[in-house]
Amino acid sequence: MTRTMTRTMTRTMTRTMTRTMTRTMTACFLIIALANGSIAQEGKDAKESKDAALRLKEQAVKTKHSIQLGGQKLEYEATAGTILLKEEEGKPMASFFYVAYTKLNSDLAKRPITFSFNGGPGSSSVWLHMGAYGPKRVLLSDEGEALKPPARIVDNEGSILDVTDLVFIDPVSTGFSRAAEEKDAKKFHGVEEDLQAVGEFIRLYSTRNGRWQSPKYLSGESYGTTRAAALVQQMQSRHAMSFNGVILVSAVLNFETIAFNDGNDLPYPLFLPGYTATAWHHKKLSQSFPSDLKTMLAEVEKFAVEEYTVALMKGSTLSDAERQNVARKLAFFTGLSEDYILRADLRIDGQRFMRELLRKDGATVGRFDSRYAGKSGNNNAERPDTDFSYHAVHGPYSTALQTYLRQDLNFQSDLPYEILTGRVQPWNYGAAANNRYLNVAPRLRDAMTANKYLRVFVANGYYDLATPYFATEYTFNHLGGDKSLSERVTMGFYEAGHMMYTHRPSLRKLREDLTKFYGSGTN
Repeated sequence: MTRTMTRTMTRTMTRTMTRTMTRTMTACFLIIALANGSIAQEGKDAKESKDAALRLKEQAVKTKHSIQLGGQKLEYEATAGTILLKEEEGKPMASFFYVAYTKLNSDLAKRPITFSFNGGPGSSSVWLHMGAYGPKRVLLSDEGEALKPPARIVDNEGSILDVTDLVFIDPVSTGFSRAAEEKDAKKFHGVEEDLQAVGEFIRLYSTRNGRWQSPKYLSGESYGTTRAAALVQQMQSRHAMSFNGVILVSAVLNFETIAFNDGNDLPYPLFLPGYTATAWHHKKLSQSFPSDLKTMLAEVEKFAVEEYTVALMKGSTLSDAERQNVARKLAFFTGLSEDYILRADLRIDGQRFMRELLRKDGATVGRFDSRYAGKSGNNNAERPDTDFSYHAVHGPYSTALQTYLRQDLNFQSDLPYEILTGRVQPWNYGAAANNRYLNVAPRLRDAMTANKYLRVFVANGYYDLATPYFATEYTFNHLGGDKSLSERVTMGFYEAGHMMYTHRPSLRKLREDLTKFYGSGTN
């Protein structure tokens, strides 16, 4: 064999061996990759299975407690648990977390029961639960300011448990409530979808716990009032479940009243009394102003309705003299400069007011409670970059609830408790808001018309710049239908903000007002 032939054969064998080894190594790497992928998928499947098990476990943990209310000892049972909503063929749809308080040794047929929730959309029921109605509350200063961490829990002297049993509901994706499959969660994130789900929970809870005969109430805060106003009508029409009352805390039923959009002048006069109260609290008004808050507000309300609204209606036909006169009065009522108001075309946006009022002090007032103020990072910003009134309560309420559920109510879950989450967004406002503003006030009117015993209590904070009291009054003044409906609506006013119950004097007054409301509705 020649050297040439030998070299040729050697090269050929080397190439063949190299190709063979390469294919073999590639196959090995592919097998390893597939195996790792399989292991990763198995791990993912196992986690999803574990999460599903956490979501779909129906349970009810009961504990017994007592509290002094109204000078008397009240013994009650607390239930922290979950209820599964299922399709008729039995397939789970969602798990609802709730906390219920029931007075021991009471006649359920006569004992009122209140189903309560907060808003957002995306909020759990923690605020009304641990701030207003429940037997325990988060300890804040008497003015509602956060104390040094960690948060403390105390007996709630403002609780209404002596007059009604309570069920606090977390809608799907809030608190511990979850869709059966996370990919289906969006099916619950909308006006009508939410009503169907919360309504089904109430029906199921009432059926299982023998509460159909009980006097029944709904209570919501903020967007929870939107839910409550529509839900009472739906429960009456869908399930023929009649209610005795609806409690609306910081209400928004007609979103046109709070939406600062081009072409919508309605919010400007409706927010004005709230601006005046805020400026008065921060001492930014003329000393010639009345020292009494209610007297002052009556004066600005009159101006808002009789002069300011008319001026806005005139638009560009408003004369220069009229414009200057309105700007001067707005400056008097808001503490802002005439120049600023004229540059804003007499239209003071809520967010801009919060930022502008204390700009010279380098501070911004709160939206939920405008008594609060804090220093902002950019003093030239047009709008607030944060809400100091929300930060004052977010941490303490979160810490307190996490501790309370595990230690006092003995409810154990490794799921994150969603206090206020964005996972419900985008919220589907649906056909009810297509090319218009969502307005559920007609549903409440229809429910009151169909049920002549249905009564409404509305709690309003003077320093609420999220859902201002004057906008709420406007909504109820335009409820329509029989004028006698207004005789079944009771308004309560408090010298605090959106969560007026964080202000201890307002908490006490709220309890007094609600005790009367329940007493007149169930006797």
